[in-house]
Amino acid sequence: MSRAQNRVAILHGVNFDVLERRDPDLYGGLALGELEYRITGWARDLGLEPTFFQTNSEAEFCGYLHRLSAGSDAAVINAGAWTHYSRAIGDALAVDPVPAVEVHLSDVENREEWRRISVFEGLVEAKISGKGPDGYREALGLLAELLGTQSG
Repeated sequence: MSRAQNRVAILHGVNFDVLERRDPDLYGGLALGELEYRITGWARDLGLEPTFFQTNSEAEFCGYLHRLSAGSDAAVINAGAWTHYSRAIGDALAVDPVPAVEVHLSDVENREEWRRISVFEGLVEAKISGKGPDGYREALGLLAELLGTQSG
C-alpha cells in the first residue's frame, strides 16, 4: 500500500522569528507561533499534515530545500527577503523539487520594485501575495487539490 501524499512543508525564512515585531500594517502583527497554529488548522481541514521550518541562515534554508522530498510531498515557501535576491535558494529548490507555492504576507507586487523579483519564478505552482495569513490557506488549498487530498 502506498502512503498518502499529504505531507506539506511550510518554510519561513529570514526575520520570521520576530514576525510580531515587524510592521503590523504589512505583516499582520501575528507571532510566528500564531501563524503556524492557524496554518495547522487549515492544513488538517484539507487532509494535509504540515511541518514547519524557519531559519535566519541562508545556508540552512538551502540545506533544507536540498532534502525537501525526503519528508514532504509539497511545500509552501515564504523565504522573506531572500525571495528577491538569493539565487542560491532558487537553485536549491530545483535540486529536490516538490510542488510548491510561494507566499508573501504583504503585497510585494505593490511595494518596492526589487520585491517584484522572485528567484522561485518558474519553479512554483503559484505565487500568492498581499492576502496576509489567508494567503497560506489559499496555498494549502491549491496543494491539497494538486495532491488529491480534497476534491475541487
